[in-house]
Formats: sequence, structure tokens, C-alpha cells
Amino acid sequence: MKGLLRDAVLSGTAGAACVFGFAPFYAWPVPLLALAVLFALWRSAASPWRAALAGYAFGLGYFLVGTSWVYVSLHRYGAMPAPLAALATFLFCAYLALHPAAAGWIAVRFGRTSAALRLALMPPAFVAAEWIRGTVWTGFPWLTTGTSQAPNGPLAGFAPLAGAYGTSLAIAACAALVVAVSLRSWPLRGRIGAAAALAAIIAIGTTASRIEWTRPDGAPVTVALLQGNIPQEIKWIEEVRTKTLLDYRAQVFAANARVVVLPETALPAYLDQLPADYMQSLRDHALAQHQDIVMGTVEREPHGGQFDYYNSVVRIPGGAPSYRKHHLVPFGEYIPPGFKWILAVLHIPMSDFSAGARTQPPMTAGGVRFGIAICYEDVYGGELVSFLPSAQAFLNVSNDAWFGDSYASEQHLQSSQMRALETGRWMVRSTNTGVTAAIDERGRVVARLAPFVTGSTVAQIVPRAGMTPYADTGDWPAVALAFAATALFAWSGRRR
Repeated sequence: MKGLLRDAVLSGTAGAACVFGFAPFYAWPVPLLALAVLFALWRSAASPWRAALAGYAFGLGYFLVGTSWVYVSLHRYGAMPAPLAALATFLFCAYLALHPAAAGWIAVRFGRTSAALRLALMPPAFVAAEWIRGTVWTGFPWLTTGTSQAPNGPLAGFAPLAGAYGTSLAIAACAALVVAVSLRSWPLRGRIGAAAALAAIIAIGTTASRIEWTRPDGAPVTVALLQGNIPQEIKWIEEVRTKTLLDYRAQVFAANARVVVLPETALPAYLDQLPADYMQSLRDHALAQHQDIVMGTVEREPHGGQFDYYNSVVRIPGGAPSYRKHHLVPFGEYIPPGFKWILAVLHIPMSDFSAGARTQPPMTAGGVRFGIAICYEDVYGGELVSFLPSAQAFLNVSNDAWFGDSYASEQHLQSSQMRALETGRWMVRSTNTGVTAAIDERGRVVARLAPFVTGSTVAQIVPRAGMTPYADTGDWPAVALAFAATALFAWSGRRR
């Protein structure tokens, strides 16, 4: 029992420490070392269930620290009572922790016959479980391990090759090799081979990061990214609405850029309810200044005597079809079947959206074709590549005010950095409270606003063309490799 508790504390601490590998800390070696600790515990686990316990403790530490902002969203802005919000956050993290627990169980259950086989099973099993976490029940790929390498980690070069999951596989493989090198019980030849493999993986990542996978495709375009900094708790109050409209219009009129971007649901009203003279003033300004205004808004359409609501992005002046968010947030933008009762507990405005089409064309603004992502759609790299090869850049509008002064907005920024790395294209982000930023094709932030300030930042972005290997294939090669390797090693262990 004492050893069991020691393993749980050690793995839980490693999982919590893993969060420091992500924004705002960007300590990219930490996830690799944290996984090495977990894999060492799995290697010495006496049974599959003991390995599962270590994996579960790792996951609890990881998600309780890394997604603690869920509590802020539920309690502070969703008006859920504090004890219930704390319980809901814990249960959510407890569910997420099942995935590394399952990976540990598989590695030990099917790797009993050989220490080398057990170590070989760990990386693909871990990444397969991570993909399941990011896919099942609409998925939650937040804090995907590979994202920790964006933009400057030595394994970041795997992002344009194989995406975030391919980068996760490289990190996990390095962690297993670190364990192998440290095993004094292994023959010297085996440890030297493991060290050579570790060096080779890092060399591949470093070399690939120097390759320019895409090329400029037109003249630079100036983009102004607005940040309204409207507190979430007052955003939808009637008395505040007029001030919000006037403040955003003043920011638009002051912006000296070809494209002006407003954040998600920037103006607190349905698009068709905005004052006609207000919208006309924006159109007149855009035409006079040769600008395109790209704005997050809420559209509604009559349907069967009621309305369908869409979280959308529109362009002013008109002429381009709007983009409608298709990957909705459970409980925030739609209520899953059987959970209507939760509306009595949560007080979230507009929590019953309809989904847009899964595949939509890029939106042209300022002569640049932008692939659009609303809010956390940009954490799904495999979905964003559907805009390619047509899209020359990406644009994200978000409202991370839901998460208060937590790490969520910085973590979200790093997801955008990973998408830029994967696709070899610029990503610009306009958010309500932060982080509003422009990211180049190598994932580097070239302009940003401080969180919780009102203002704008201007960047010259470069449209780009061409396809990275990942843009051509999406997540499937890395995911297929993870599942195939897990199945092959597990079959080999079972056969022995």
C-alpha cells in the first residue's frame, strides 16, 4: 500500500508539472520528462491495474491543474453554485484521466513478457488514448502533448510533418528512450542504441523545423485585430449594449488597416437586430476606406415557427457568405440530449446554437482567403486543414472572457501557434479579452495585446500557398501509426 501511494503521488506530481510545458510558461522539456517519470512507473508496475492507477493519478494532476479554468467558467460566469461547480470540474477531470490510465493498463497487460516490449508499447498506447480523448463525445483535445513544442521546442518540426498527434508520438517515444537509457540493468549496447534513437528523433525534429514548407503568395496585407475587453458578466445587459456598439465602431473607424477584425459575438445582439443606421455607417466607412471588416456575430434564421441560431463570422461590406461555427461547445453552445435539466443550473446566454456545415469555403477579405475558426475550433487541427489548399491564412475570433484571469487564454494562443506550424500559414486572432495576436507561419507571435486591455494591434501578414505533409494528410497517418503499433506490440506480447 505504501508503494502504491508513493507511485500515485509521484505520477500525480509529474502530471501537474507537465502543465508548465505549455503556455504561458513554454517550458517544452517538462512534458517529455514528466512522461519519462510516468513510463518509468509503468515499467516497474507489478500489475496492469497498478499501472492504470499511476496513469490515472498522472491524468488527474494534469487536468486538475491544466483545466482548472472550467470551474471559473461554470461558477463565475455560468452562475453554478461553488460546490457544484467544483464537483463538476473534478468529475470532468476524472473522466479525462481515464485515458492515460487505459494506456498504462494496456502497456503492462500486453508487455509482461519483455521490458523492451513494455517500453515500446507505452508511446503508441499513450498517443492512441490521447486521440480518443480529443475525438470521442465531440472531443476535448485541449493540452494535447505535442502542442507543448510550439513554437520553439526541438520537436516542433514534427508539426508540419505529422501534426500535434505526430508530435505527441515523438515526445512519448523520446520519453520511453530516456527511460531505456537510464536502465542500468540493460546491456550497454541496448542503452547506446536507445541514446542513438533519441538523438535521431531530436535531429529529425530540428531539421524539419528549418524547412520552409510553404511560400509567399501575394503582397503583405495589413490587418487590425480589435480587443473590446467587455466583461462577460455585463456583456448582454441592455444598458451596456449601446456603449459596446459605439466603442467598437470607434475602434473600427480608427483602424488603419486593409482588414479589420472584431472578436466572437463582438456586438451583443442578433445580426438582424443591430440598428440599420449603425450597420450602414460601418458599410459606408468600409467602402470609403477600401477596408473589409470581419466580425463575429450571431445570425438567426426562421425554421418551423422558431429560429435556428448560428455563431457566425460575417464580412462588411457584404457579398461573401458568412462562416458558421460547426464544432459547438457542449453545454456552452448546445445541450446534449438528456441534459436539458442543466439549463436550470447554468445561466449561459445563447446556449442552443445550430451547427454550420462541416466544410465551408474560406472567406476573402483584403484579397486574402482566410480559413475561419470560431473560439476553440482552432484546437482541432485535423478539421482546420479542410480549408486547404485554398486558404492563404487563418483567422480565429474568440471570447475567452468565459475563463477569467486563468491560463486558458494563453493555452488557447498556443493551440493557434501549433495550427500555424502544422499548415505553414499565418494565424490572426481577435479576442474579447485576450489573447489577441498575429502568428507567423512558423508559429511565432509577431504582435499581441496584453490581456484585459481595450485596444487593437496591427500586423502585416503574408498570404502563403503550398501544402505541408500534414496539410495533405491530416491526423490519420500519426493516429493510424499509434493504433497499429499498439495493436502490433500488444499482439506480440499476447503471443509470447
